[in-house]
Amino acid sequence: MIIAALVVYTLGLLVLFGYRSWLQFRQTGSTGFIGIRERPGSLGWWGGVLFVLAIVATVLALLLAATGLLTPAASLTHPVLGGLGLALALVGLVVTFLAQNAMGASWRIGVDADERTNLVTGGIFSWVRNPIFTAMTTALLGLPLLIPSWLSLTALPALVAAIEIQVRAVEEPYLARVHGSAFTDYTARTGRFLPGIGTEPIRE
Repeated sequence: MIIAALVVYTLGLLVLFGYRSWLQFRQTGSTGFIGIRERPGSLGWWGGVLFVLAIVATVLALLLAATGLLTPAASLTHPVLGGLGLALALVGLVVTFLAQNAMGASWRIGVDADERTNLVTGGIFSWVRNPIFTAMTTALLGLPLLIPSWLSLTALPALVAAIEIQVRAVEEPYLARVHGSAFTDYTARTGRFLPGIGTEPIRE
């Protein structure tokens, strides 16, 4: 399962961050990569830092397990759990890529406060407002099932915390400011991460 995990997550990271950025550049002339623009030490900045730490922890958990430097907990290793973890990883990564593509030219990694992109509310975005983040979390849920270790368990809460901060402290205030009632109406009818959950007025 360690090799399967290494292959799946490595390909996933390459596709979601490498190929998707290349595709965005080919289609729009921009990679879509904004990065961390928030003031150092601010809540939004910490969200970006936690996101990077989650990715680093994921990569290290895979590499250290594959090289034998980090041994997964034998008591938590089971073929059924491994199979479930692999399924979660595959589904989560595929849906993440589909949701990225559904954003079209509006897809970004990070937020540029001075930029205005189209508000995407159709397709998968009519079910939840942040399907990319929901799918990424689903994919990372599979990691500790495939490689049960303290490092793989660290990556998941770091990602969840990063997403919560990014969405609530950075993206939603930005979208409310840029799109006004179009966005607030959207939040009132569409769940934040799951259908029907987190439908609430958003203020700048």
